[in-house]
Order: sequence, then structure tokens, then C-alpha cells
Amino acid sequence: MDLDTVRTFVLAADAGQFQEAAAELAVTQQAVSKRIAGLERNLGVRLFTRTPRGAELTIDGQVFLPHARELLRVADRAAASVHPDRRPLRVDVIASRSAASGLIRGFHRAHSDIQLDVAMLFDIETAVAALRSGAIDASFRAGAVPGRPLPEDIKSVRVLDEPIQLLTGPAHALAGARSVTVAQLAGHRIWMPCIVPGAEWAAYYDDLVAEFGLTIEVTGPNFGSDALLDTIADSPALATFIGEQTRLVWPAGHGLRRIPVTDPTPVYPHSLLWHRDNPHPALPALRAHLAATTAGHDADGTWGPR
Repeated sequence: MDLDTVRTFVLAADAGQFQEAAAELAVTQQAVSKRIAGLERNLGVRLFTRTPRGAELTIDGQVFLPHARELLRVADRAAASVHPDRRPLRVDVIASRSAASGLIRGFHRAHSDIQLDVAMLFDIETAVAALRSGAIDASFRAGAVPGRPLPEDIKSVRVLDEPIQLLTGPAHALAGARSVTVAQLAGHRIWMPCIVPGAEWAAYYDDLVAEFGLTIEVTGPNFGSDALLDTIADSPALATFIGEQTRLVWPAGHGLRRIPVTDPTPVYPHSLLWHRDNPHPALPALRAHLAATTAGHDADGTWGPR
């Protein structure tokens, strides 16, 4: 379907006059009439009825009008997608309540003039493919999975080390502790059904288990964070790990405890990934904001994958 013809139809419908549509398009009224006639032949219906006051939409014209507007909107979005200066910066975060989501919200507050689109892709392979295709401009990830380095065309900078906390219910043996050492966690059941083999967060926790001899259980289906919090709240034996900056909300009656882990403090490494040839003009602003507002990494007293 010819978009110039569709645009002519929408202008004529809005104006109620072929003459006004012709003036808007800088063409003759005869050209407008020919375009409308061609569209009517293509669709097999009459779109306008001529009246002494101009041109009125038929029933079929009224039905077609919202679809014609949507065709033009889609075409405009398609054109804008290949012009980085005219489209939002598209950023991937792993979850809406994660630390990475907080980082991008902070960027938005500091740069409210920059339009943002936020995506939530599942794993690092999906994110890398989206970066390479141009579907997204940047992604917050843990970085390369051991044994699977990032492709050479994907750049990465570590922007945040997020301390890991222990989350327990009120009946858990460690619930009253102000902090726990990693050594104290040995022998306790840490339940994390969200861990998916092969994912970058699975690689992180595999390293943590191997380093400190912890027990992390991934049994059972992952019904989401609400179901996880319900189970932890009711269990005297199960605990889970949660990022210090992960924002979760639970009923007051759950009595959940967020307990810092020390000696050393495990930190989850958040990195920003982007394609080396990405031309979006807002991408340098995002990188500069993160460099200026996030703390360093590998601090004393912390542990993270090296």
C-alpha cells in the first residue's frame, strides 16, 4: 500500500476538503483526487462522498481511517529507527527492580531531556545479539560468562559492584544477626529457583559456591519473586541471596530480614555493554553519567569473580 496515498487520504479526511489536502501536500487538487481514487480501487470500496461542503467519509472511510493513521505511525517509527538522533536510547536491564534499573532511573533523572526505551531481555546471549543487530543500544549485564568471552565488537565497562545480602524469614536461625560472615553460611540452605544453567548470574553463583563451599538449591519451578518471598518468610530453614540495591516489597507480616554478608562481602558485578560502532548520540552521556556517579570495584573486603 502506497504510503503517500495513505497520507493523502488522512489529510483529506482531517480537512474535509481535497483542496486543503492538496495545499498541505503542495500538489494539485487533481493529484489528490487521483490518489484517493487509486486507493479506493485498491481497497474496493468508496472512502469519500462528495457534498456541497466538500468531502465526507463514508462508513468504510471511517473504518479505514484509524488503520491508516497507524500505518503512518509505524512508517514514521521505522524511519526513526535508523536515525539515532531522532529515536530514544534503548537500554536493557535484567529486571525492573534490579540495581541496574536504579542506575538507569538515576540517569533519566539527571538527563530528563533524553528519551529512553527500557527493555528487559533474558540473558547475556540475547542481549549481545540485540546489541549487534541494533535492537538495543546498551545493556546492563554481569559481563562475560567464564569460558565465553564477549565478542570483539561488544565493549564493556564495569559500573557497579553490588553487595549481596542474605534474606531470611523471622524463624530462621540467622534472622537475629546484624551481619553474617560467608563462613557462617556453610551448611545453611540457600534457595534460588531463579538460577538458570548457563546464564551469567548462574556463573556468578557457581563461582561463589566453589570459592566458599556454600549450598545453593535451585529446585522447583520459579514462580517469581512474590512466591519466593512467601516461601522464605514461612521457612525456618531456607534463606536466599538478594542484591543490596534490589528493591522488593513484601507484606509487613512476612517479617523478612535483609542481613549484610561480610568477611568478605560478595559483590555482584554490573557492567554496561554496547556495540563499538553504535552511533546513538546519547550513549556517551550514559557512560559519562555512570562513570561520575557509581563507585569503583574490587574494594578491600569484597569478593567477586576475577
